Amino acid sequence: MRTSKWAIFAYVAVILFGCIAALPNVLSPAQREQFGAWLPVKPVTLGLDLRGGSHLVLEVDGNGLRQARLNSLLDDVRRVLRTERVSASSARISGNTITVTLADPADREKAQPKLQELATPVSAIGFGGSAPEIEVATNGDVITVALTEAGISDRMTKAVEQSLEIIRRRVDTVGVAEPLIQRIGANRILVQLPGLQDPTGLRQLLGSTAQMSFHMVDQTTDLTQPPPRGVDILPGANDNNRYAVESRVALSGERLSDAKVGFDQRTNQPIVDFTFDSLGARQFAEITRDNVGRPFAIVLDGKVLTAPVINEPIMGGRGQISGNFTAESATVLSALLRSGALPAPLTVIEERSVGPNLGSDSIRMGIFTGLAGFALVVVLMVVLYGAWGMIANFGLVLHTVLTVGILGMIGSTLTLPGIAGIILGIGMAVDANILINARIREETEGGAGAMKALDIGFNKAYATIIDSNVTTLSGTVLLFAFGSGPVKGFAVTMMLGIAISMFTSITVVRLMMREVVVRRKMKKLEIPSLFGKVPKLPSFSFMKGRFIAIGMSAFLSVSSVVLFFTPGLNYGIDFVGGIQVEATSKQTLDLAALRHSLESLNIGEVALQEFGQDKSVLIRVQRQPGGEQEQTVALNKIKDAAVQTIADVTFERTEVVGPTISTELARSGFLAVGLAMVAILLYIWFRFEWHFAVGAIAVLLLDITKTIGFFALTGIDFNLTAIAALLTMIGYSVNDKVVVYDRMRENLRKYKSMPFSDLIDMSINQVIARCIFTSMATAFSLVPMAIWGGDAVKSFAWPMIFGVIVATTSSIYIGGPILLFLNRWWKDREATRTGTGTTQPGAPAA
Repeated sequence: MRTSKWAIFAYVAVILFGCIAALPNVLSPAQREQFGAWLPVKPVTLGLDLRGGSHLVLEVDGNGLRQARLNSLLDDVRRVLRTERVSASSARISGNTITVTLADPADREKAQPKLQELATPVSAIGFGGSAPEIEVATNGDVITVALTEAGISDRMTKAVEQSLEIIRRRVDTVGVAEPLIQRIGANRILVQLPGLQDPTGLRQLLGSTAQMSFHMVDQTTDLTQPPPRGVDILPGANDNNRYAVESRVALSGERLSDAKVGFDQRTNQPIVDFTFDSLGARQFAEITRDNVGRPFAIVLDGKVLTAPVINEPIMGGRGQISGNFTAESATVLSALLRSGALPAPLTVIEERSVGPNLGSDSIRMGIFTGLAGFALVVVLMVVLYGAWGMIANFGLVLHTVLTVGILGMIGSTLTLPGIAGIILGIGMAVDANILINARIREETEGGAGAMKALDIGFNKAYATIIDSNVTTLSGTVLLFAFGSGPVKGFAVTMMLGIAISMFTSITVVRLMMREVVVRRKMKKLEIPSLFGKVPKLPSFSFMKGRFIAIGMSAFLSVSSVVLFFTPGLNYGIDFVGGIQVEATSKQTLDLAALRHSLESLNIGEVALQEFGQDKSVLIRVQRQPGGEQEQTVALNKIKDAAVQTIADVTFERTEVVGPTISTELARSGFLAVGLAMVAILLYIWFRFEWHFAVGAIAVLLLDITKTIGFFALTGIDFNLTAIAALLTMIGYSVNDKVVVYDRMRENLRKYKSMPFSDLIDMSINQVIARCIFTSMATAFSLVPMAIWGGDAVKSFAWPMIFGVIVATTSSIYIGGPILLFLNRWWKDREATRTGTGTTQPGAPAA
C-alpha cells in the first residue's frame, strides 16, 4: 500500500515540530535566552523531586467554615428580630441550624417573612440555575433557619478562591521564584515552592487564618475562676500568660491598611508597625482617648500577641506590636496582616520537601539510568534484527524526542517517576517493532515477496498492537485518575509513550522499511539477526505439562497470600500516614545517640535506616495520634532532636502525610487496581470471547498475588509508586496475554477442526520468541533504574522486573491451560444442557 505525499508531508511536519519543541531542553540557559523568541514552547518543567523544593497540600476546614457562617447568620437573625421588636434572645444555634422559639403567633408572623428575606440565591451546581442559601421552616412555635447544601458549597467555593488569592499574596512576600498554587478538588489547595527546603515558617504563614482584632482587657476578672459573660480567657501567643479580654471586638483587623517590620529604638528588638485606614484611624483614636490607663489586647487567631497599656490617645492611626519577636516571626506576622485574613482555617494535610543536592542527584541518576536503559534496548534490537534493528532504534529515538517535546507543549511537570515512565515506555515501544518484525519473518518464510511480506506483516501486527496498547492504556488512565503528584507524572509519560509509539512504529518505521525495500529493489525481505539467519526454535507441547505448571503457579500464589498476612506488606507513609526524614552529615553518624534522642520525644516507634557510607539516615516515625497538626508538631521535634545530636546535619527530604490524605490515597490506589481489572475484562470480552476474558483475569490474579508476595518477601515499601508498578504490570501482563490470544483467534479461523489443545500449543510456539524478546527489552530498560535509580523508583523498578518475568512465564505456561479448562467446561455444560455429546457448531474441538 502506497502512502500519499500529503500523508508523508503531515508526518514530516509532526516530526519536525516535535523535535523543535524538544530542542529547548538541550539548550543552555544563555542559548534559550538568545533563541527563546523563535522556540514554540518552553523546556519541560522539572518536579520538586528533581530540582528541590517544598510541596504542601492544604485543606479548608469545612466544619470551621460552617460554624463561622452559622455565627454570622445568628447575628443576622438577631438583628432582624430586634428590628421587628421581637426578643432576640429567642434565637440560638442548635446543631447545624438556628432555632427561633416564639410562642406569640403575631411575633412569628412578623419574623418569618423577614427571616425569609435573608435567603440569598446562590448558583446551583450542574443546572446553571440558582438555589437559596438558607431554608426557613416553621414547626409549631419554632422557626428553623438551616444552611442548604448549595449554600455550603457556594461558601466553600468562595472560601477556596479567596484563600488562593491570599496565599498568593503571602507567598509573594517570601520571595519564592515560580511558585505553583492551584486548587485541587473541592476544598484543597496545592502549593509547590521550588528551592524552599524548610517549609516550617511557610507552613505557619499559610496555615494561620490571620483573623486579627483589638479588645479591651478586663482587669476585674479573676483568672483562676470561670470568666463572666462577655469575657474570654485567652492564652498569650509569645508567653505563658493568660489574659481576660472582652468578647466584644473594639476594632476589627479589617481596618488595617499596612503592616511592616521595624525595630524598637530603645531595645533594638523587632516589632511590627501597622497603619489603619481612615475609618480605622478615627475608631482607634476614639478608643485610645476613652481608655487611657487601660490595657489594650491585640488578638491574632485567638491568642494575645501583646496587651500594652494605653498611655495617651493615639491620633495618627499608627501603632506597634511588640512581644519578643525574632526578625523572622515579625516578618511572618507583618505578611499575614498585609495579605488579609483567611475566610476559614487551613490545615496542612500533606507536606513533602526535597533538598537541592538530592534533586540534582535525582536528575543525574535519572539521565544516567535513562541512557543506560536506552543503550541496552538499542543493543538488543541490533542483535535481534541486525541492520533492520537500526530502523527500529531510529523509531525509539524519535519516540523519546517526541515524548519530551509534547511534555513541554502541554506544560507537564517531569518528575523522577515520570522519567521512569519514559524509560519504561521505550521498553514497551519495542514490543510493536518486535511484533512487526516477527510477522514479516513469518510471511517471508511462507514465500511472500518483499513488499507483500512488509504490507501483510504490518497489517497483521496492527490489530494485535492496538489490542495490547489499549489494555495497557486502560490501567494507565486509571492511574492518572486516582493517582496524585509524581504518580500522575508517571501516568502522563506512559500515556504519551503508548500513543507516540503507535505513530513511530506503525507509520515512521513502516515508511522507512518500505523506502529501503523500494530503493534496493528487494525481491525477498530477509530480517536476519546480527549473527546471521535466525534458527527456527523447536516446538514444545506446553499442554502436556499443564498440571505441573498450574500446580507450581498455585503454590507460589498461595504462598504469596500467606506472606501478605505474615509478615505482611511494608506499607509506606503514603498509605499509613506518618513522618519520613532523610538526614545527612559530613561525619559518620552516631545512630545510637540519635535513636536515644528521638525515643525520648515519646512520639511512638522510631525506625532508622542507615545508608550512604554511614553518613545518611532515613528516619521513619509512625502516624501520631490526633489530626494533621500533631504530625507537624512531631516533625519539628524530630528536626530539633537531629540538630542537637548531629552537629552539621542537613535535611535532604521530609515527608509528612496526615491521616486524612493517607486514607484517601490507600482507598484510591486499591480502587484503581480493581477498576483496571474490570476495564481489561470488559475490553477483552468485547474483542475476543468470554472465556478469553475470564482466562486473562484468572491469570492476572495469579500474577498480582505473586507480585504482592514479592513485596512482602523483600520488604520494599508498598506506596503509591508500588501501586503504579502494580497497575503497569497489570497492563503489561494483559498485553502479553492479548498477543497470545490474538494468535489463537487467528488460528481458530484457519484450523477449525484442530483439537483446541494442539491449537494452543501451536499458537504459543508461534509467539514465544516475541514474548521472550519483548520481556528482555522491557527488563533491560528497567535494570539500570533498579540498580542506580535510588529509593524514589526502587519500589517501582524491582517489582516491575519481577512482574515482567512472572507475566511472561504465565503467558506461556498458565494462560493456555486455563483457557483449555474453560473451553472444555463450557463444552461439557452445553452438552449436558442440550442432552447431546456433540460439539456445538463453531466451537473448537478439544
